[in-house]
This record gives sequence, C-alpha cells and structure tokens, in this order.
Amino acid sequence: MRHTIRHISTVLALAAAIVLLQGCGAAVRKCVDPQIEIPQTIIPGEEADSLCLADLEWAEIFSDPLLKDLIGKTLEHNRDMLTASARVRELERLHRVARAEQFPSFRARANMEQENYQYTDADPVKDNEFGLKAAVSWEIDIFGRLRWANRAAMAEYLSSIESQRAMQMTLVAAVATAYFELTALDNELDIVLRTLDTRRESVRQAKLRFDGGLTTEIPYQQAQVEYASTASLVPDLQRDIALKEHEISLLAGEFPSTVERSLLNTHDQFPDLMHVGVPSDLLQRRPDLMAAKQDLKAAMSEVGVAWAERFPRLEISLAAGVENNTFTHFFTGPFWYPIMSLTSPLFAFGKNRANYQASIEAYNQERYQYEQKILEVFKEVNDAVTSYRSAREKVTLMGNLKDASRKYVELALFQYQNGYISYIDVLDAQRSYFNSEIDYSNSVRDEFLAIIDLYKALGGGWSVPSDEDAEASADTAKTASKKTGK
Repeated sequence: MRHTIRHISTVLALAAAIVLLQGCGAAVRKCVDPQIEIPQTIIPGEEADSLCLADLEWAEIFSDPLLKDLIGKTLEHNRDMLTASARVRELERLHRVARAEQFPSFRARANMEQENYQYTDADPVKDNEFGLKAAVSWEIDIFGRLRWANRAAMAEYLSSIESQRAMQMTLVAAVATAYFELTALDNELDIVLRTLDTRRESVRQAKLRFDGGLTTEIPYQQAQVEYASTASLVPDLQRDIALKEHEISLLAGEFPSTVERSLLNTHDQFPDLMHVGVPSDLLQRRPDLMAAKQDLKAAMSEVGVAWAERFPRLEISLAAGVENNTFTHFFTGPFWYPIMSLTSPLFAFGKNRANYQASIEAYNQERYQYEQKILEVFKEVNDAVTSYRSAREKVTLMGNLKDASRKYVELALFQYQNGYISYIDVLDAQRSYFNSEIDYSNSVRDEFLAIIDLYKALGGGWSVPSDEDAEASADTAKTASKKTGK
C-alpha cells in the first residue's frame, strides 16, 4: 500500500510540474489583442476634461419626483429587467459548476443484495452481499482545460452583470424619454385648448360685427375656419397622449393605465458646456462596452478549452470500503483500490484541430465586434453632444420667436380695433403665435431628450466596478454560499 501511495504521489508531482511548465500562454498565443488606438479626447478639437456629466445622479439633473418614482417602479417590475436578472443568477450558478469541476469529487454507495437460486432438487441456496463503498476521483488538469472553462464561465457571468446594467441604463433612458414626450404632448394640448378658447371668442366677435353690419361675412367665415382647424388637432393629440401612456405602462410592467405626471417645466436650466470626461473613463463607464470586453475574454477562454481538448486527460480515483456476505461480519472484509486512467485522442480526422482553429476565428469575431463597439460608443457621444448643443440653441431661438410673435399679436389686435389693418392680418398674427408656442414646447422637449441621450451615451447613472472588483465580489459570494451549504 505504501508503495502504491508513493507511486501516486510521484505521478501527482509530475503532473503538477507539467502544469507549471506548460503555462497558459501557449493555448491562446494566436489570439490577437484588439487593434484599435483610442484617441486622446472624446470630442475632436476639444481638450480632455476629467469632469463628466455622467458623474451626476439623475436626481441632480431632473428634479421631478414623479419621474423618479416611475423609474424606480420600472426597474422593479419591467419584465426585460427581470429576465436579465434571472440570466445573471443562471450564469452565476453555471460558473459554480465550472469551478467545481477543478476539484475532486466524492461519492458513496451502500448496497444490500440477496440472490436465491436452486439447482435440480437440491435445497435453495441464498447468496447475500452487503457493501459500503466510498470513492474519490480527480481529473488532473494538466493542459488547463478545466481552468480555461472556469475562466470562460466567469467571463460570461461578468458579461451578464454588465448586460443587466446596460439594460437598466436603457430602461431609465426610455422611461425618461417617454415621460418628457408625454408632458410635451400635455403642454401642446393645453396650448391648443387655450388657442381654441381664443378662436371661439374670435368667432363670437366676428359674428357680432357681421350681424351689426360693421364687416362683411368674410371675416366671420375666416374665424370659423381657424376655429375648426384648431379643433381638429385635439383628437390626434388625445390619441397620442393615450398611446404614450400605454407605452410607459408597458415599460413599467403594468397593463395600460393613466400615468401620473407633472407639467412640462420649460424653465429648467442646463449648463452651456456638457463635460464628457476622458476616453479611459468612458470605456470603463459604458456597461455595454464592458459586456463586450467580457465576451472577448470568454471567447479567448474557449480557445484555451479547444486547445486543451487536443491533449490527454489524466484522472486518478481511489475507492475503499467494506463488503461481506453476512451482516454480522460486515467489517471483516475491507477493500481499497486506486485507479489511474489516461484518455487521449488518437485520430479524429482533424476534428480537434479544426475545432481549435474555429475557436480562434470565433475569438476574432468577438474582437472585431469589440473594436466596432468602441467606435460606436465614441460616435454616440459625439452625436449626443452635437444634438444637445443644437437643441439648446434652438430653445433660445424659439423662445425669442415666441416673444416676438406675442408682441405681433398684441400690435395686430390694436391696429385692427383702430381700423388700420384687416382681420386677415390679425389671423396671421395669431396663427404665427400659435405655431411659435408649439415649436417652443417641442424645442424644450427636444432639449430634455438630448440631455437624456447624452447622459446615456456617457454611461451615466451607475459606477461600473473594475474586472478585479467584480471577480472579487463573485468569489466572496461563492465563499459565503459554500459556508451556508448552498
């Protein structure tokens, strides 16, 4: 027995030496790192600034408590978000499975058998067997197949966490966008209804003038046309409001219902300069980009698995127990035996080599997708900055237009009442003011939407931990689970 144990120890020491000499580099030496040079600044021609809009919380940008409540409800009940959370839990368990494959497995078996047989006319013979056996088996991971599989499972788990954060960021932006679109529709309907009251009064006064013989019928008919034209806008706006409420209800994981909201705040002031931070922070802040990075690591680990599949597997087992044909002498028949098996692929018509080469090409696909994602992220930020600056400038211009149109209406009414201009001029002035109010409301809405897009493009709202922090958190969770027996 001592000789056998000494022999097994020698084999284990030799296997450990092979593992140390082999290393992990050979398996993935054909995996090329991403070939993309990150620019010094996010916005071309502008100096890098460590300050970033994404460092602010949503509450520091939008103070509407109803919006914050709606976002919280959405993150809690949205089915896509719940699906992403379940996916994270699934991959966390699968990583436990891959991690456990690296360690010995223990099994136990108890058996009791009785065979009755009879030959010709002889008395029946009973053959009893009682046994208790315990066994341990361990695959010596010489070429790193199990280690690479564990790394792949860990990367997939971390990718699911980042994907969940990306889903959260997308949902918050979607809810905020729909919310401000809804409040803008409310504001537009309010403008239309107020204008409709003005048009109704204009029709009444035009009829009085016509009935009194002060004017012809033309001004009266013109007033009716303007009233009917304005009234025709109401059904479409009411429909759009209802559809937008249905959209928000779906995002919040509810059946269609009325959405509680505030009035569109046209007086919120945003800074002239939006700080976008530095490229290195952007790459760490965007969860979708971090997910793509983890997918790249998983693909590299799969290359390692495919490489190791081309080489032998060594498994060592040891079984021991007791066995006897009578229960009273159960412990008088002990036994034990070691087993060492070496399984090696011999000839598979190039299947294993082709699988290894295919895994390298799969890695290259993930690498190209990761590089493309980096380019898309920088484009999204630049687009969002351009859109925000344009929207902010348009708000100022539309505000000036609205003020000028209001003064135009006041002057037109004064001159019409004193007989200097015709009623058509008054209607033109009122129409211009009505359009300017709608345009100003839409420009304010667009400014809100632009800052939402910029905040999302910068990965704002949640700090993304580094790979090391995430892996440490995952290992801590696994240790706690093992202590609790889960």
